[in-house]
Amino acid sequence: MNALITGARGFVAIALGKKLDEVGFKVIRSTRANARAGEIAVGEMDATTDWSQVLSRDIAIVIHTAAKVPDSSGQAESQAAYHLANTLGTLNLARQCAASGVKRFIFLSSIKVLGEGRDQPYCADDLADPTDAYAISKWKAEQGLMQIAAETDMEVVILRPPLVYGPGVKGNFLRLLQTVERRLPLPFGTICNRRSLIYVGNLIHAIQICMTHPAAAGKTYLLSDGDDVSTPELIRRISTAMGHSAHLMPIPVQWMKWAGSLLGKRAAVDRLIGSLAVDIAPIQRELGWSPPFSMAEGLAATAEWYRQREGKY
Repeated sequence: MNALITGARGFVAIALGKKLDEVGFKVIRSTRANARAGEIAVGEMDATTDWSQVLSRDIAIVIHTAAKVPDSSGQAESQAAYHLANTLGTLNLARQCAASGVKRFIFLSSIKVLGEGRDQPYCADDLADPTDAYAISKWKAEQGLMQIAAETDMEVVILRPPLVYGPGVKGNFLRLLQTVERRLPLPFGTICNRRSLIYVGNLIHAIQICMTHPAAAGKTYLLSDGDDVSTPELIRRISTAMGHSAHLMPIPVQWMKWAGSLLGKRAAVDRLIGSLAVDIAPIQRELGWSPPFSMAEGLAATAEWYRQREGKY
């Protein structure tokens, strides 16, 4: 069976491609530019991207991981840029997929479609409440995909993962690894929140099931490791995986908020101290999925990769 992975050089896409190769799929990989061996360059992803060269490969399943995301500095682009790539680009691809006979289209959305900072766990059937341009673009893409599915024979599955970590991780989690590795005292000891994460191996396992399970068609699922943690507990677990102890100072949360406001980083502080947990019961009940890796195993694999990356042996 031929499967297309878009955004083939992304963190999740690389790991997914390796796994699908191992289990016998013929994987077609698309990338934006400068295609390497085994890749097809399609150019910028927008409302006019021509996917015919890719879709001529008799694709049965598409896993759409390509997206415009905030860069590693956290700098957001304009709402128009996110809309062009993540909404119009996704729906343009999906229409061409449906026209070419693709059977199932799996869309990696984001938990941010439901909002941020709520104390109670989010559920897949909660009303959407996207709060930034990136999340809005993903939500509009979800809506458009379900409309395309209703009008064609193509099945759509939407996955909303929280923060994904694992070997090859970038962005905020990589910065967290770097911070913990320095063994400096961190002012997070009094934070009492609840955060869901997902190890990339667990996400790939869920994607594999959603590729073929009949009951997944037309569904939207939230995913996680099934082991929610507070920010200080996560730091302790990362420290353990790295072979040392965490140093957490009991700085009052209000002081952190004040400092964040003073430095123009209040939104980042709010994310750090806020909760974002998800309910994974529906995908467990309907598809029989459970995370095959514990968070301890995922963090151990991530720490091992980080040590190799930094040459710390």
